[in-house]
Amino acid sequence: MDLQLKGKRVVITGASMGIGLACATTFAQEGCSVVLAARNEARLKDAAASLSGTGAEVATFRGDLGLAEHRERLAAAFGEADILVNNAGAIPGGGLLDLDMGVWEQAWALKVMGYIHLSQLYLRGMKERGSGVIVNIIGSAGRSPRYDYVCGATGNAALMAFTGAVGGASPAWGVRMFAINPAMTRTDRSVTLSKARAQERYGDESRWPDMLANLPFGRLIEPDEIANAAAFLASPACGYVSGATLDVDGGGAFR
Repeated sequence: MDLQLKGKRVVITGASMGIGLACATTFAQEGCSVVLAARNEARLKDAAASLSGTGAEVATFRGDLGLAEHRERLAAAFGEADILVNNAGAIPGGGLLDLDMGVWEQAWALKVMGYIHLSQLYLRGMKERGSGVIVNIIGSAGRSPRYDYVCGATGNAALMAFTGAVGGASPAWGVRMFAINPAMTRTDRSVTLSKARAQERYGDESRWPDMLANLPFGRLIEPDEIANAAAFLASPACGYVSGATLDVDGGGAFR
């Protein structure tokens, strides 16, 4: 199926690994030019090199998107985007009594305020052109909150509300915003969270695989599965999708 994405410019945050890199690969394979934004320069170089076989135009931006001035630099350098994929963010696990407010503020600066600010920066140009798509990769904890991930669950719920509010208004400007909520996906992030939960439950982080038992289909989600959903929903084939949040959890919320 031709997704009619050839020639589109896609800006992807948190693009040096995991779901972000998978999104970059999928969009590049669809004929898009891609901008990879992340903090780690070495990983960015490796990610860009991994896309060389796609034939796509690839650019990189190194910066800390938890900082407003770096978000503004990204938008100034690569403002003419057809599609923005907000994906950067790594909110730690833990209960309310485990995390001090500095951790909350730092984590939300990157994921919650980062998504909101970048959406604002790119939406202006999209509104002027009368076209564009913003994809928010959020997380299933916003739909099914747990105490041991309260900081992330609360931030994710806020971003779901943000997506609905903006995505409900933006079609009047020719722009779509939607979100994807991945459940546990095969990334380094999943291991980190599972270790934190194993430490809290068993006092032994080495038991982290126990936290991944009884998964739907007996496995983690593959990053490519999230990337494929993002590309399909961002394409004209799904041109009526805005304001919605797709839960990709294998039905886990209903188990």
